[in-house]
Amino acid sequence: MSTSTNSGGQQQTLSFDNTATASSTPLPLASDPNDNNNSERLKQQTQRLTHHLNGLTSPTISSAANVSSSNGHEASSANGNNNHFITSSTQTTITGSSYPSNGDSNSSRTFSNSQKEVLRLIGQHLQSVGLSKTVDILIHESGCVLEHEQASNFRELIMSGKWTEAIVALEKLKQYIEERDGIQQMKFLILEQKYFELIEDNHAMEALQCLRYEIQGLKIRTERTHELTTFLMFNSMKDMYKAASWSGKGFLSRQNLMEKLQKFLPPDVMLPPKRLESLLSQAVELQQERCTYHVKPGTLTLEDVSLLKDHACSKQTFPCVTIQTLTEHSDEVWFCKFSPDGTKLATGSKDGYLHIYDVDLETCKMKLRKQFEGHSFGIGCIAWCPFSRYVIACGTDECNELWIWDVEQEEQRSRMTHTPEDSLTCAAWLPCGQRFVCGGSRGQFYYCDIDGNVIDSWEGVRLQCLHVTHDGLILAADAQKHISSYKFDSLTDQQIIHEDHPIMSFTVSKDGRLALLNIATQGVHLWDLHDKQLVRKYQGVTQGNYVNHATFGGPNEEFIASGSEDSKVYLWHRRHERPIMVFSGHTRTVNCVSWHPTSPLVFASASDDATVRIWSTPEHQTKTVLPNNEPSS
Repeated sequence: MSTSTNSGGQQQTLSFDNTATASSTPLPLASDPNDNNNSERLKQQTQRLTHHLNGLTSPTISSAANVSSSNGHEASSANGNNNHFITSSTQTTITGSSYPSNGDSNSSRTFSNSQKEVLRLIGQHLQSVGLSKTVDILIHESGCVLEHEQASNFRELIMSGKWTEAIVALEKLKQYIEERDGIQQMKFLILEQKYFELIEDNHAMEALQCLRYEIQGLKIRTERTHELTTFLMFNSMKDMYKAASWSGKGFLSRQNLMEKLQKFLPPDVMLPPKRLESLLSQAVELQQERCTYHVKPGTLTLEDVSLLKDHACSKQTFPCVTIQTLTEHSDEVWFCKFSPDGTKLATGSKDGYLHIYDVDLETCKMKLRKQFEGHSFGIGCIAWCPFSRYVIACGTDECNELWIWDVEQEEQRSRMTHTPEDSLTCAAWLPCGQRFVCGGSRGQFYYCDIDGNVIDSWEGVRLQCLHVTHDGLILAADAQKHISSYKFDSLTDQQIIHEDHPIMSFTVSKDGRLALLNIATQGVHLWDLHDKQLVRKYQGVTQGNYVNHATFGGPNEEFIASGSEDSKVYLWHRRHERPIMVFSGHTRTVNCVSWHPTSPLVFASASDDATVRIWSTPEHQTKTVLPNNEPSS
């Protein structure tokens, strides 16, 4: 045993095995501050001490004897003890017994379970970016390990392509695998990789033996086993790679294999691959979902945001300014609707004209393409076919006919009128684009072909609004304050929604799950059609007894917009009852809002002031010359 005094005057004791130190001279650790050769002497002493320690501990440890602090002396801890920086191999499992104990060890520190898991995640990430020495220090100081020692050995064997040894090592992990045939499934994956690599190495006979005696011997996945035989027949390795969906022998394919194998092992034995990145990506996705003004399409990645702060979009990235005002109508504009492909905008007015505009998808500027006339009672409803070629125009309660226009040919396809007593005020296309349903407030409900021929009818249903989902479900709002589903083949209906006040209009989300209702004197309500539950009542909008049409919008339809009788456009995030923005600009009631189906940064609003306003971001405003360049608030 030898003793020394540190810079704080405290005595240090170093214990050595008697046989190892019998012929050794005690090594003083105290330094003389007046000795000019102090630094060099310390280095020599440290080297001698390291020599002694290496004889007593694991040979994988190397001392950082040459690491010095900024004052020229060896790096030391706060109490004067020397820190030994560990630079071991790239193994991920290191136990405390691999290191000498010293006064700076954190082995006595107690970590909570969550803290240990965080340390493991950090260690895994550091290892993935090549900082293996840093991982070793982290494990040593914390006393935690990244993964089970046997799992670490198993990973190393897989990545080295030592398939026989890997299968032996797998048996040692058997106790941790919960799936009944998990071991067999894992062996199959390993042998499949071995089989492919033998083929690539041009060892056809060995590959055949692997298939015949090893893979078939597992007696599982018979169809896949038969499929594997075909890969021996390829003359071109590229063709084999493509057919097998395999990237070839090497790190990438083995890493993919390891990720498949890891799914069979619990995370406390072997961490799932890239677990920290996965958790951070989930956090970013949740922040995007909760961001009030996030309207850009696509999912954010870790490269799109800063992890040092929460993601939050500003109002300036949101469609909040008028970029164009359409003034071609001479009277109240009752309806507007973008085509499903987003290339056209249709508007209908009290003046009896249906206007079709071409949409510039880059600048979002509208250009008048065609005016269709002849709608004596005005146009109160517009329905685009799913292929954006045909559009149906319906009139008001006094109108007993509807028009089907061919937008591409710029001509009338057909004109439907069944009886003089009809009132055809609403319509909706079926997904095939060749048939539609229509009806009105006088009890007519028709199922028709594209030429206006009535295929079937349903008597006594006074309709207010119609919608057909992507899977062909016909939904209708009636005068009894209900929304029901209808099946013409069996003439059966089922009530889904009941409101206390008249339903003036409604629309359905793309996935068919949610319905957005404009309710007389109440405003805008959101319903879950599957659960048949009222989800939310949105505040702010002024809704009387006139028809108003709201819309879903945004990349995932997380926004809702509606006109109002106070001449404003109200916009809500779907999760919040209070509006996040209110747009001014129109001078009379706003009857309809339509959000662009492919560009979430654009929507249109139609008003009794005879105009249609196109709304977008300030960035789009600079790309568009406004016919009426008036500010909006």
